[in-house]
Amino acid sequence: MAKIYDAIIIGGGPAGLTSGIYGGRAKLNILIIEKDEIGGQISLTEEVANYPGIFKISGSQLIKNMREQAKNFGVDFIKEKVIKVDLLNKIKKITTEQGEYEGYNIIIASGLIHKELNFTGEREYRGKGISYCSICDGEFFADKDIFVVGAGYAACEEAIFLTRYGKKVHLIAREPEFTCAKTIGDKVFANNKIEVLFNSEVVEVSGDKLARKIKIKNNISGEIKEYLSINNENIGVFIFVGQKPKTEIYKDQIKLDEAGYILTDELMKTNIEKVFAVGDIRKKSLKQVVTAVADGAIAINQVEENSEENQIIETSQVEEIKIIEEDKKLNLFSEDMIKNIKENLEKLSEKAEIILVKSSIEEENKNILEFINEFKQITDKVQFNILESDNEVIDKKLLERLPAFFLKKDNNIKIKYSIVPLGQELESFIDAIREIYGEKIEVRENLLNRIKKIDKKINVKIGVSLKCTRCSQTVKVNQIIVNNNENISLEIIDVVTHKNFKTKYDIVGVPAMVIDDKNLYFGQMSLEEMIEIIEKQ
Repeated sequence: MAKIYDAIIIGGGPAGLTSGIYGGRAKLNILIIEKDEIGGQISLTEEVANYPGIFKISGSQLIKNMREQAKNFGVDFIKEKVIKVDLLNKIKKITTEQGEYEGYNIIIASGLIHKELNFTGEREYRGKGISYCSICDGEFFADKDIFVVGAGYAACEEAIFLTRYGKKVHLIAREPEFTCAKTIGDKVFANNKIEVLFNSEVVEVSGDKLARKIKIKNNISGEIKEYLSINNENIGVFIFVGQKPKTEIYKDQIKLDEAGYILTDELMKTNIEKVFAVGDIRKKSLKQVVTAVADGAIAINQVEENSEENQIIETSQVEEIKIIEEDKKLNLFSEDMIKNIKENLEKLSEKAEIILVKSSIEEENKNILEFINEFKQITDKVQFNILESDNEVIDKKLLERLPAFFLKKDNNIKIKYSIVPLGQELESFIDAIREIYGEKIEVRENLLNRIKKIDKKINVKIGVSLKCTRCSQTVKVNQIIVNNNENISLEIIDVVTHKNFKTKYDIVGVPAMVIDDKNLYFGQMSLEEMIEIIEKQ
């Protein structure tokens, strides 16, 4: 019988993780579902300096600490997109692209998504110069003109961050002054690489395959200026103009305000019994990490007080992970990574066979060989077979980018990793191993049938960056497609290492999908969106 959780938490930002930490510590069965990388918007914040008791910490490190706390208390995590909710019965049902999950209580912590400005060219050049994530895409605009749009804290902070890459950063604000704390604004004014344009807005971004021009209107004089980089270089336009709640799938069941925020009482209760909303998704006066964690604690406390009503069907078991001996201390893998590898691979029914084809340039093999040596210390469930670049085992047409891992089963190459799978891509690499050599991830029947009906050979290449918080989800959904249809082949490529690939397809944002070496798509994709793209080829 399927597990029924005490609480399912939708969203892995500070609010959701706090509910997980408190719930796990109270010995409740908790599942956290997150569409993207765990952490939400704060994981992209370079510096958090207003959290009580912590003088300074990056958003990503704060989230990493919170996630580790939750895992230590036995909280289950999955990274899937929620597509439907049924909240009106005693046992609530959450449907994702991969399956269904049931719980007695639901805590919605889905957070916010970036607002669009809807100027001419915004959608056309998304991923081709227009971005909403500086950490993901900033490095693609090294020594180029960068334009940041917004007047608040995020815009100012990201403008400062992007000076690491751009030769000049132009900050465009419709307001007559910054809307954030004066201390942040002062940092912007003090940076000689930033030019600030108040009372101004973007009216158009244009170019060819990439964004190369931007038109900016002065709202006082009405004058419109066109900015064009020297030598007609491509430009980067980063938009940080606020956010809106992710409540579309809840609107027919939960009461929302006119702006789409979920209405709750002071105990985080919605209009539906045992359904709570926490963090930025609910209507409240102050949206800060400190109020988010408070919301999360209050909601899970309500769950705990009523938990004796629940009949627990199945108790989750947290395996105790052995820590590697001090004399085998690892450099590449953190304790959290080690646990993740062990938890996912120790139950494989057969040993995974992974081929490494080395580069003919020995220096290029250093990092990937170190990866193998350390990975083998963590688990014996993976066998690495190392081949030279002139081997007769791998088809020559697959050897364009080396070194590379080839995941092989039944004499068929399933997936090629032209990347050292660390950073954000370690999880997708582990998922690929687990699915190929263990149990396949469950997929909704209608989507699975569409995957299996694809009857022509299609190659998918995904350009990623190890810093990208959106790439691994797109890699994961493509791996699901590959593992359910032998007509589809997949290669994951590090665009920072393989600059020729980036240059060939004019990649200025990740993830970037190249289908059959001709059709280019940008941005994070859900499983259904990716199936639709492949069906059209």
